[in-house]
Amino acid sequence: MSFPEPGAVWRPATTTERAVTSPTGSWTRFAAPGAEVGGGFGLFESWIPADSPGALPHLHTGFTESFYVLDGALRVMTGGTWTEAGPGDLVHVPHRGVHAFRTGPDSDARFLILFVPGAPRERYFRGLAEFAARATPPSAEEVDAFALTCDQVNLRDHPGFTTPLS
Repeated sequence: MSFPEPGAVWRPATTTERAVTSPTGSWTRFAAPGAEVGGGFGLFESWIPADSPGALPHLHTGFTESFYVLDGALRVMTGGTWTEAGPGDLVHVPHRGVHAFRTGPDSDARFLILFVPGAPRERYFRGLAEFAARATPPSAEEVDAFALTCDQVNLRDHPGFTTPLS
């Protein structure tokens, strides 16, 4: 009797792409892009230095996003409330949930981002890397138009943008 089974996916860390996504040196590593693991999820690892912006308030219509903190402290806004997540903490944002994240002055943050289903978010982070590498920073309008092509609706007028965790 045979026992057919699907092949496993193995992606050694040394073979995964890592993109520097901001002038502050923030980076994202594409640990498991959705297209490479069957589309059910996408898993990325990110790092942001202390006192750095991460993402301004935004939402996604086609996938959920969860943050699992590995090291440091990640400030996350959901709705209009900011909280600080530490190692082992998880923050899950449902479809259309408004959220943002950043670090505070005292700690960097290394965390996993889980996308369900596996949206092609590597395109978005590669775009951020291209913006970060430019001699002239992109305009807010250019960033927001690009984000829209990646199922990210930036909400620059959201009150959470100007009222971070104190």
